[in-house]
Amino acid sequence: MHLNHFKSILVSFCILISSSLSAQGTKYLNMEEAILMFDKENNKSLRPQNLNALQWLPGGLKYAFLRSGKPQKLIIVDIETNQEDSSVSLESLNTAANTYKAGLNFKSFPAFEWIDNDNIKIFKENEYLNFNIPAQAFRLILQISKNVESIEYNYGNQQIAYVENNNIFILGSNGIKQITSDGGKGIVYGQTVHRNEFGIDKGLFWSPSGNKLAFYRMDESMVSDYAIYDNSKMPAAVNMIKYPIAGAKSHHVTVGIYDLSTQRVNYLETGEPIDQYLTNVSWGPDEEFLYMAIVNRGQNQDFINSYNTNSGSLEKTLFEERDEKYIEPQHGFYFLPNDNNKFIWQSERDGFNHLYLYNTNGKLIRQITSGKWMVTRLLGVDNKGEYAYFEGTKESPLERHIYSANIGNGDIKKLSTEQGTHMALFNSSFTHFIDAYSSTNVPKKILIKTYKGDQIKSLLDAPNPLSDYTLGETSIFPILNEGTVLYCRMITPPNYDKSKKYPVVVYVYGGPHAQMISNSWLAGSNLWMQLMAQKGYIVFTLDNRGSSNRGHEFESSTFRNLGLIEMADQIAGVNYLKNLPYVDANRIAVHGWSFGGFMTTSLMSRQPGVFKVGVAGGPVIDWSLYEIMYTERYMDTPLENPEGYKNANLTNYVNNLQDKLLMIHGCDDDVVLWQHSLLYCKSAVDAGNTYLDYFVYPAHKHNVMGKDRVHLMQKITEYIIENL
Repeated sequence: MHLNHFKSILVSFCILISSSLSAQGTKYLNMEEAILMFDKENNKSLRPQNLNALQWLPGGLKYAFLRSGKPQKLIIVDIETNQEDSSVSLESLNTAANTYKAGLNFKSFPAFEWIDNDNIKIFKENEYLNFNIPAQAFRLILQISKNVESIEYNYGNQQIAYVENNNIFILGSNGIKQITSDGGKGIVYGQTVHRNEFGIDKGLFWSPSGNKLAFYRMDESMVSDYAIYDNSKMPAAVNMIKYPIAGAKSHHVTVGIYDLSTQRVNYLETGEPIDQYLTNVSWGPDEEFLYMAIVNRGQNQDFINSYNTNSGSLEKTLFEERDEKYIEPQHGFYFLPNDNNKFIWQSERDGFNHLYLYNTNGKLIRQITSGKWMVTRLLGVDNKGEYAYFEGTKESPLERHIYSANIGNGDIKKLSTEQGTHMALFNSSFTHFIDAYSSTNVPKKILIKTYKGDQIKSLLDAPNPLSDYTLGETSIFPILNEGTVLYCRMITPPNYDKSKKYPVVVYVYGGPHAQMISNSWLAGSNLWMQLMAQKGYIVFTLDNRGSSNRGHEFESSTFRNLGLIEMADQIAGVNYLKNLPYVDANRIAVHGWSFGGFMTTSLMSRQPGVFKVGVAGGPVIDWSLYEIMYTERYMDTPLENPEGYKNANLTNYVNNLQDKLLMIHGCDDDVVLWQHSLLYCKSAVDAGNTYLDYFVYPAHKHNVMGKDRVHLMQKITEYIIENL
């Protein structure tokens, strides 16, 4: 990129988003307010106001939301007449609940799903209940036991598939049917597989009409056991988990299909090698075929297959995708509502995630969207199959907007007009959508628009929840490193004086599937960062290469060498800071968690002298001890890439540590194993390096949540203040 062109981007961008989040109140945040986001003194949330449970009713002519107050009320609004029905309140719900069963009570309005315009489904105390709004009455749908997992409710046949003791059961009006019987001792049914990678978030899949159930079967008996210790007991109890590490044996997954009419299970013939990844499970509309992506263990090739659901046999491979680095299908088929033989597939094959129209013979009909930007969410297709609606980064990677794309010719129309980050929810007939958005200046706005993007109603214009507080100014801007534009966020202390010098706290994540900076409320930051600004620190964050929503080349540039390019970009950010006259170049701290903990430890160990203090939470220290699916995607196996693993192993750089580093880990961490930070700690002891400090949180997993999070952030804050 030409330097003058970059300067013009910088100037225009700063005019656009260098906004003022600053509020001119008189209050300063305390730690509880910053972390719990609640002002006890004034009994109000510090989160932007929202409309809870906002959703369209079936049919698309009405929408509903919960109105806060005493009592809470469910408000149902007719979109054409604007008439409101507020007959259901928490009070009336409890009256009906007590009539159904003495003592049944809701402390707040429960989570629910719409069955039709008159009925909602509520899950309470192991019962699926139907609440009829006109009658203001409950009735029992189904009751399940207390030890179930992975519950999948099917509206077509009003049956529930669930997992209990690693086996699958189906509960219906005729009782319980056990589908599998060999679960346990390394065999797991109906749960998520492949460590939730590849967009996998469940393990049970009802067919459209509920006549068949697809499910995952995972054999992890060959995977090594790993001990997690429960130190609350005496002696400490051992909880053994299966944790497949890079280069080792992976679990084996198959997909079964249970036919409710024949009461038989057929397993799909997914072939070998068996240590492959099965993902993007999609039912065909006629239930005769199931579609799935088969990803090789090397994760550089996938096969998009169709299977006969009556026999389990492979019908055909529709198409294949390859990439010299890695491939990562995240989304299943979206069939056109007017044509059971056509579907939309999402792929990054041209470098950016876009929409492709295929038929079920595997023929590519056309690429619907294209360009150097990302489709971030497919919202649906109108009932005539003419337009696809989606969220994307076409305007800027810092924003999300709503678009329609003509499926026939690819013409794209932008439906959201206000700058910021938009999320949309269309009604079932795709005549209207709810547009919820925020920006650095807008806490939350919710609008109703037509499918053409015309606004017809404003549902919410949330006030600034931080108006009572004195905040620093937050700006978003780009810098250039090695020819690549990198976006930064900087929060300055309230009323800072450019003639003075301020210390800096750099917050880092830096890994795949995450973007820290956006044109949204607080610019993607949190109130702890504002608290640090109030304490006199500049708080800085940079989205380096390797982070998401900038395209495959940007994200995959770190392939086989995690940490190197990311550090180079973070150091470019630090060098930018050091050139600012109001930055104290000798007082810069760095903090991050998970991949950010890896980055913090990398920067402190491999770039000594740049940061005076660091705090690394839940850090990966040695990638050969991290899980297969994630690590081998970005690093290949240790056998294939020994130099990459050696260079990224942070125990090799302990001798370089010359400034204070606090390392924190949860004792029960089953994502980044506690062993990682313990190995770094042992290496520091062996090397006689005393710059490392260490703190653990018993009974916490990969992050410290709940009330203990206040303790965590106070610990981090005090460490930075004491050492910076």
